[in-house]
Amino acid sequence: MSTRESIANLQVEKTLFDFIEKEILANHPSLKSDEFWPNFAQLLKKYGEKNQQLLDKRDELQTKLDDRNKKHQGKEQDIAAYKDFLKEIGYLVDPPQDFKVSTQNVDTEITEQSGPQLVVPIGNARYALNAINARWGSLYDALYGKDGIDTSGDLAPGKEYNTKRGEKVIEYARKLLDQTVSLKEGSHKDSTAYQVVDGQLQVTLENGTKTGLKNDDSFIGYKGSKESPGSILFKHNGLHLDLLIDKESPIGKTDAAGVKDLIIESAVSTIMDLEDSTAAVDGEDKTLLYHNWLGLLTGTLEEKVTKNGKTFVRKVNPDREYTSKQGETIKLKGRSLLFVRNVGHLMRTPAILDENNQEIFEGILDGVMTALTAPYAFANQETANSTKKSVYIVKPKMHGPEEVEFANDLFNAIEDLTHLPRNTLKIGVMDEERRTSLNLKACIEKVKERIVFINTGFLDRTGDEIHTSMHLGAMVRKGDMKKEPWFDAYELNNVEVGLQCGLTGKAQIGKGMWAIPDNMADMLREKINHPKSGATTAWVPNPTAATLHALHYHQVDVYEVQKEILKHPFKDYTDALLTVPVAKQTNWSQDEIKQELDNNCQGILGYVVRWVEQGVGCSKVPDIHDVGLMEDRATCRISSQHVANWLLHDIVSKEQVQETLQRMAKVVDKQNEGDAAYVPMEGRFDTSCAFLAASDLIFKGLEQPSGYTEPLLHAWRLKQKESAQK
Repeated sequence: MSTRESIANLQVEKTLFDFIEKEILANHPSLKSDEFWPNFAQLLKKYGEKNQQLLDKRDELQTKLDDRNKKHQGKEQDIAAYKDFLKEIGYLVDPPQDFKVSTQNVDTEITEQSGPQLVVPIGNARYALNAINARWGSLYDALYGKDGIDTSGDLAPGKEYNTKRGEKVIEYARKLLDQTVSLKEGSHKDSTAYQVVDGQLQVTLENGTKTGLKNDDSFIGYKGSKESPGSILFKHNGLHLDLLIDKESPIGKTDAAGVKDLIIESAVSTIMDLEDSTAAVDGEDKTLLYHNWLGLLTGTLEEKVTKNGKTFVRKVNPDREYTSKQGETIKLKGRSLLFVRNVGHLMRTPAILDENNQEIFEGILDGVMTALTAPYAFANQETANSTKKSVYIVKPKMHGPEEVEFANDLFNAIEDLTHLPRNTLKIGVMDEERRTSLNLKACIEKVKERIVFINTGFLDRTGDEIHTSMHLGAMVRKGDMKKEPWFDAYELNNVEVGLQCGLTGKAQIGKGMWAIPDNMADMLREKINHPKSGATTAWVPNPTAATLHALHYHQVDVYEVQKEILKHPFKDYTDALLTVPVAKQTNWSQDEIKQELDNNCQGILGYVVRWVEQGVGCSKVPDIHDVGLMEDRATCRISSQHVANWLLHDIVSKEQVQETLQRMAKVVDKQNEGDAAYVPMEGRFDTSCAFLAASDLIFKGLEQPSGYTEPLLHAWRLKQKESAQK
């Protein structure tokens, strides 16, 4: 049992209590302990009751949906009648009159720059530091080390430096310069010198010609001397490129102009995640997350790293300094702009017990802790996350406008509690639940003064799609979900509604994750569709992917795309969004059914075994074909709900699922045999917390709230931690 401190009728786990008292309140500029705790307790009581009422409404609506869907199982869907029913029960609301959001004090990374966004489990300090420092990335390293450039034959990276591959990388980078900051004459590939003359860039070509840029405004500044600069700073489509020159470096020696690298402004923003990619189930876990967040805001977070036999300390990067073409010193932020993703409205946490000895809502705790740390982020402009003194909170898994309005009211109360000016706490609304997609305009209207972000989350959205319509029939195979009418409607609706509400220049419109971190060639081909859709940001799994995805924002001017979209009438996608992905034919072969079941069960086990037994909330998990995929609770939600749906409709049997789980457990054990901390599931199917959790996610899938995995994962992780302490 955890040691607890009693204060203001609350029971606070000691690790968390000490952190709040000693690291936050002791030096807080305007808030003291004796004021904070009683007011916090009052807030928990008032908003905890409202939170529970909203969850009760979720259950009430789902019961009404289930009752109706059972009666319509196997029937042709009547969209008009379905729509009337959803309006009658309050699931679908009338959209508000046209309006424009009015969010103020928003940083330029959100209002003016389109670019990649990282999402990182904040409990892993190394990942968190890599992410905040991924604002700038080496294009040479990103291309050389991954398959963005062909890796076969003579171009294979190898253990030693491959000159031919290096030449291909340099050729790629010079081509990028020609596309983004082209010369008046000739090509960057023929450059032999870069100099600053009369405040403009002068480039000498191999034929002796001296030329400048077609667009002089794209030259921003330099480092070093004008005659022999060590760095040339460009800007294109709102993003910077930094050409590094060093004729003494190993790469620079081989280059006619001495160029050694091209640094790309990459992860313009990053979401530090307290939610889906973390495994935090108690006060100790939560305190680690809050500690790391505070360390990122103050620039004090450090991590000792050993790489290639060398040990060093990783820290938060400082700003980058240049000399402008007018001769003045200019600074560019060296760090990604940080959002923090709080948890949603569903979960409670044992970190604090209320006056009734009941666990408090975790999302309320996250919001309060985020606000408490805000003054530390504002104190030092050298490391300030926001130059506008704003705090950026992504709020996930909200169902419809009533829940979004609750989040707004809660943020108001938290600002009052922590002495922050109104609307300091900005909000990102994840469009990842069906009731939010259908009512997106109404959701945005509820937070029109603080919204800075909307984002399509296809994975959770699919899990909710399955659970909401569980009783209508057997769903299509998981891989066919993107072919269903609701999917394209969902992606298009999100952008169009966001633009209709005036998000341009006020808030990000985001798209989902590239889930295959080792496959950059396909990402370079496919992920350009996100900026082409009018989205100002899209998620990537690591800093290398951020650097490569940034190239897409040089190819596509997203703000011009948005202008074109705004010229056309907006469509009503409601009917398509309501088209349920029930399979029209369920005569799959036994091989097809086995393949689907194997894939789902292996994915669930591969993820859950790390979550439950090692506390790893997100990692690169090998799929059934040994391809590493970024997995989090959203992917687990789809797989478990899909199997539960096929069980319900007799596509598979309980015995078949049990046999598959045991067989796939052996596959997952084999995939993890190189991990010294891993304990195999085979031979302990009755006692393995991970195996039992995976089984519960399927066999208890129908009764899970909205099909979420968190309640079961948290319960089994706590059992695992308790057993480890015995």
